Amino acid sequence: MFHTERSQTAHRFHDRRDAGRKLGQILADNVLKRTPLVLGLPRGGVPVAYEVAALLGAKLDVFLVRKLGLPGQEEVAMGAIASGGGIVLNDDLIRRWGLSQEDIDSVLHKEKTELERREVRYRNNRPFPDIRGETVLLVDDGLATGASMLVALRTLQEHDPFEIIVAVPVGSEDICRSLNEEADKVVCLQSPSNFRAVGEWYQNFSQTTDDEVVKLLQQADG
Repeated sequence: MFHTERSQTAHRFHDRRDAGRKLGQILADNVLKRTPLVLGLPRGGVPVAYEVAALLGAKLDVFLVRKLGLPGQEEVAMGAIASGGGIVLNDDLIRRWGLSQEDIDSVLHKEKTELERREVRYRNNRPFPDIRGETVLLVDDGLATGASMLVALRTLQEHDPFEIIVAVPVGSEDICRSLNEEADKVVCLQSPSNFRAVGEWYQNFSQTTDDEVVKLLQQADG
């Protein structure tokens, strides 16, 4: 299943919390048959996921992923890694840039170190929830390359959930449709025909901080 709104109705969200409330309403009205476990992808996906979980009366947690940026072009993803050792690489891009295994290993080491730091900071020794037989809702603030969402999706599929639903407020229609081949459902609230970057569809797209992620997780637990 792939659900998206018509591109001509696309509009900018005020911020991630606003986007989460709108996304949550669509999920409640048109998609979900059972209460899911909501997993936000830090950092920007967590404020969105917080509002989704609050509206659905669902448990909120995080699933850690890190983009692997090209050396010297960090904003361009050559892949991504996830908690538990999941990894996705864009082999075509790596060949095109002529990257050596040493280049790749250097980026991997750096991003694994940061992923482990965030794991400690966000989870605070809390065990990851058992997702066997659960409906898992994977939430981010948008989809551009889809690398982070893809590695999260593939890693979580190994833990035998009932279903995995990818849900984002905005994203590239091509990427949303490609993820639909692997997820049970993909809900992309808006897929603008002129989509270029996630941040363009938010009035306030300021960086989400570690402190904000921790605070939202604590509030959800409370």
